Amino acid sequence: MGGRGVGARRTGPYFCGIDAAMDVVGGKWKSLILWELAERGVRRFGELRRGLPGISEKMLIQQLRELEEDGVVAREIYREVPPRVEYRLTESGAALNAALEPLGAWGRRRIERIGADRVHV
Repeated sequence: MGGRGVGARRTGPYFCGIDAAMDVVGGKWKSLILWELAERGVRRFGELRRGLPGISEKMLIQQLRELEEDGVVAREIYREVPPRVEYRLTESGAALNAALEPLGAWGRRRIERIGADRVHV
């Protein structure tokens, strides 16, 4: 289960709903991108990159493309000079993010239990 290789597109068959969901959010960055967009709303590329310390430009581009292909992130290009590109959650992306909220709550309880510090951005 999990992420795709570069250029690979998985469309099933899936073993279960978790398998299908993990195909969309698998890996370290996708769920964090969804969280950033849900918490902060519409974001430009540079804003997303600053909000996700440690992600490379190449990785952010790849992850955004895959999330867009999966219909959970929408990209809007404004014909300006210089061009402005904004990203937002789609209705499906907002529903996916809501489905991840219990997982986030579980993670916060784990952080408290093991005494791990959170990264503040």
